[in-house]
Amino acid sequence: MQTAEQLHFSAADFLAWEENQTEKHEFVAGEVFVMTGARQDHVLVSGNIYAALKQRLRGTPCRAYIADMKLRVETADAFFYPDVMVSCHPEDRQAEQFLSHPALIVEVLSDSTADYDRGGKFVAYRKLESLQEYLIVDIDNRRVECFRRTTDNDWLLHDYLGEVDCQLHSLSLSLPLAEIFEDIETA
Repeated sequence: MQTAEQLHFSAADFLAWEENQTEKHEFVAGEVFVMTGARQDHVLVSGNIYAALKQRLRGTPCRAYIADMKLRVETADAFFYPDVMVSCHPEDRQAEQFLSHPALIVEVLSDSTADYDRGGKFVAYRKLESLQEYLIVDIDNRRVECFRRTTDNDWLLHDYLGEVDCQLHSLSLSLPLAEIFEDIETA
């Protein structure tokens, strides 16, 4: 993520401005950051997760969304584009520009965003009362880190590696790692 020409906006002005842009931008506390393109493995893994979730959520009130849907974290004065997210909230089903109540957020790591996905972005995501699980997907190590909110509002890490299923308690389903990393060549 790179800073875009030092632009500063209110949240409302950002939404209006971004509608006319050819690139996606994230917004944090008035600052605007241009989103860069992703490598093929990143796109494949994001697509695999989205497709698996969409199929498993069919017939439920939950919907899976992929990278082009904005997420608003109002308490952080921010808008993000998670790689994948799922919302079961009725307000999000009616939303036009952005979601505000995801139960699950997935970020697929890239070299340029890994530190931010694990740090500042996760700090902002934790401010979402609706969020129950945050997945960080590490393609290079074929690993999924699932941070799950506890009843005490702490976040507990569940590490998935190897030939196992990633358990998503927030949605009462599981995703096999083989399905998440399908079509990814081993190094």
